[in-house]
Amino acid sequence: MPELPEIASRACQMDAELTGKTIAKIKVIQPKSLNIPVEQFTNALTGARIERVSYRGKWIEVETSQGWLLLSLGMGGEILLVTRNTLPPKYRLLFEFSDDSLLSINFWWFGYAHYVPSDQLASHKMTSQLGPNALDLSAAGLKALLHGQRKGIKTFLLDQSKIAGIGNAYIHDILFLAGLHPLRPIHTLSDAEIDGLAKAIHDGLQPALEKGGAFYEADLYGQKGGFQFDEILVGYREGQACPHCGATIQKIKTGSTSSFICPNCQK
Repeated sequence: MPELPEIASRACQMDAELTGKTIAKIKVIQPKSLNIPVEQFTNALTGARIERVSYRGKWIEVETSQGWLLLSLGMGGEILLVTRNTLPPKYRLLFEFSDDSLLSINFWWFGYAHYVPSDQLASHKMTSQLGPNALDLSAAGLKALLHGQRKGIKTFLLDQSKIAGIGNAYIHDILFLAGLHPLRPIHTLSDAEIDGLAKAIHDGLQPALEKGGAFYEADLYGQKGGFQFDEILVGYREGQACPHCGATIQKIKTGSTSSFICPNCQK
């Protein structure tokens, strides 16, 4: 599933490539991905000029002259800038621009393409409930969010309504860098540990963002991300040596998910 590094880098590419383009035609293959009927969706966005592209957590926000196009890849997929000659065999939505370029969107399992009028973004149910982008969060901001919380730290970090953009791919290394066990209760964290966690969030996400995301996710041009598996510290490395102390990395059950930890560094 694409997370903040992948979504943020795609949004940056889309902002550079799509800003100024005008949507000439829209083809919808998967109507259930929309929040409104197909005809209403196409009528709302046909003729719209792309003003800018940004992101919020795992959502891409496309501001147009006629409202917002909000995209979520859900469990995975591709957003590709193509031509008629390079159109992929599978897509769920297709946006044709007036310069004959195309934006092809495919969802592997489920995803969303929502239209929201210009003045109603704050009332869009799925994005208005998101917390701040993980990389925009300061140590002071994180302390404010954690104040009064008693749940486990991993559960909190994966809650998109608290902090947006962190998922199961990057959470393991973030907690490792912070030296925190995923089940550690939030109310037991010291100020110094929260400062360390804020830094770990940045240090755990920024390298992948700078390399265009993970190696298994395609960018706007169909190229895989540059963040490779051998750059992961403990995530999915069960039985291997901890890069800091040499202890054996363990896979443990943490609620409904599994976690990869160093039992020595994350007591």
